[in-house]
Amino acid sequence: MKTEVIRSPRRKKTVEARMVGDTLRVLLPASLTREEEEHWVGEMVRRVERKTKSDHIDLSSRARALARRYGLPEAASIAVSPRQRARWGSCSPETGAVRISSQVLAFPAWVLDYVIVHELAHLIEANHSVRFWGLVNRYELSERARGFLIAAQDR
Repeated sequence: MKTEVIRSPRRKKTVEARMVGDTLRVLLPASLTREEEEHWVGEMVRRVERKTKSDHIDLSSRARALARRYGLPEAASIAVSPRQRARWGSCSPETGAVRISSQVLAFPAWVLDYVIVHELAHLIEANHSVRFWGLVNRYELSERARGFLIAAQDR
């Protein structure tokens, strides 16, 4: 991916990136060191690539298929959340809204499916009770996916 770095003396803390044509334009504070610049350019490239990769995933149809397969309710809405950093997914049982962290989209499909099943189970059980885990464990790769997520969390 072509990148263009623009340093600004007016920019004090924030780093921003946007696509301009086929070039990723990274806007940085002028005060950053070369090492910090390398870090942030790499981070922005990773974020844009992750978003681009997620554009082709149809979460709604994937969630509907998983709900049918595992006997779970369908989500009223499901969306990718780039802001979620501490959780892989979240669910609002009262509205039926499910959000999946954009980080999960970089993981294997079977891990994404696990996170979706986990959140759909919250539409029945809003807690992590024994009944909840029984619903989640209908997904045959649930234990393996939990291990993957634990390992990913430690990175």
